[in-house]
Amino acid sequence: MKLYSWNVNGIRSVAQKGLLAWMRVAQPDALCVQETKAHVEQLDAELVRPLGYHAYWHSGARRGYSGVATFTREEPQSVAVGLGIPEFDDEGRVLMTEFPSFRLFNIYFPNSQRGLDRLDYKLRFCNALLAHLSRLRRDGKPLVVCGDYNTAHRPIDLRNPRENEGNAGFLPEERAWIDTFVADGYVDTFRTFHPDAEGCYTWWSYQFSARARNIGWRIDYQFVTSDLMPSVLGVRIWPEVTGSDHCPVELELGGSAAAL
Repeated sequence: MKLYSWNVNGIRSVAQKGLLAWMRVAQPDALCVQETKAHVEQLDAELVRPLGYHAYWHSGARRGYSGVATFTREEPQSVAVGLGIPEFDDEGRVLMTEFPSFRLFNIYFPNSQRGLDRLDYKLRFCNALLAHLSRLRRDGKPLVVCGDYNTAHRPIDLRNPRENEGNAGFLPEERAWIDTFVADGYVDTFRTFHPDAEGCYTWWSYQFSARARNIGWRIDYQFVTSDLMPSVLGVRIWPEVTGSDHCPVELELGGSAAAL
């Protein structure tokens, strides 16, 4: 089973740049996209349910902003939208699709913004999310928590860590929350398989030819609860897939978890 996560920076924009053609080649069993920037009624039919996939949407109240969507080959057992907290749910940031062996969370974490105007909001979101996930874990079903975390965890996860100390996305508070997340039993699958790999990024600024020069950040993750790790066969970043300022991250599951 292949699960992809991709911040598409506008579903309509990436569709014009070959989203459906890429899906035909990649053949994801589930595709979680973030920053859709659209409501369903604004989309052509081929995007509402692309290639016949089951499609689930959580759009922000504000048009052209935020939003997540999950496309699955098989119909989930259940779907849940949001965290049940209006200040977060109004921005369209969380979708959960449940399958027999795990729950799949598609998350678009807030950006702390220049000037750190939304740092407090982001940390409140992160803490509310962790509490929500902790409640769900009580029944013993593993979780996949993928998406755009808008945080580079360690210096190895961005090209210029020293220059970005104190900047949004690499703040001590943001990185400390990921430490807490890991301590609570969530595993960064990419770093598990590639602990020392450098230059592995998922986002590049549109400025200064950053992508061509590979001046990037790894801020898109495929975290899983530790009980799912025996089923993880591998994880891969796809920087050659263009269409957005982010690229897809693929998680491959085997064994019993591979049966949707």
